[in-house]
Amino acid sequence: MSVSTSSPEKGISVITVDFPPVNALPVHGWYALADAVRAAGRDQEVRCVVLAAAGRGFNAGVDIKEIQARGQSALLGANSGCAQAFAAVYECEVPVVAAVQGFCLGGGIGLAGNSDAIVASENAVFGLPELDRGALGAATHLARLVPQHLMRALYYTSRTATAAELHAHGSVWRVVPRDELSSAALELAREITAKDGTLLRLAKAAINGIDPVDVRRSYRFEQGFTFEANLSGVADRVRDGFGKEGT
Repeated sequence: MSVSTSSPEKGISVITVDFPPVNALPVHGWYALADAVRAAGRDQEVRCVVLAAAGRGFNAGVDIKEIQARGQSALLGANSGCAQAFAAVYECEVPVVAAVQGFCLGGGIGLAGNSDAIVASENAVFGLPELDRGALGAATHLARLVPQHLMRALYYTSRTATAAELHAHGSVWRVVPRDELSSAALELAREITAKDGTLLRLAKAAINGIDPVDVRRSYRFEQGFTFEANLSGVADRVRDGFGKEGT
């Protein structure tokens, strides 16, 4: 289980998440990811970060079993860790390209939604099953990927949208076969890194500065309702049912 960083080409930093079996990250995994993204952004030799994952899915959110085992301390850690990782991607000093395969759920939406561009495999699906798992949050980030009413319907039903559907909405740059995902993400990163490094960093700061939504504050607002659901006991009830289903 790890978060690793590699540099396959000059100016490109690839950060790969590998937490088998489904890339549901424990608390320390979210912090490790945040640290890796921030470190890459600070490196003046880096002009683009590619956020990737090993295995059959990009990200399945938080480790529900850890929360069930450790209770409130794990919940607080997961909420803080997710917030840090999402912010690290959004605030990274250089553009971030998310290379998404398989499932992109829960926290995966926070990561992909805060990225600058998304390249996805044909089998990729995006969604927030939060209501099925006793949680709330990341509607902030799903709203960056699909129109408002579709975001609401997906959120309330826990359904997913395909990579092709997101491509039609303009939020996915390119959809490719699974075995071409890495090369397609690197191709986009290579095109970005061809630009002047100083101008890229200025462009990232400028684009974030005109964003109509403060993603940190918006997500923090959502998190308050997650805490309310836990204090009321409804979150534990739903999570316990989720665990019994073995999903």
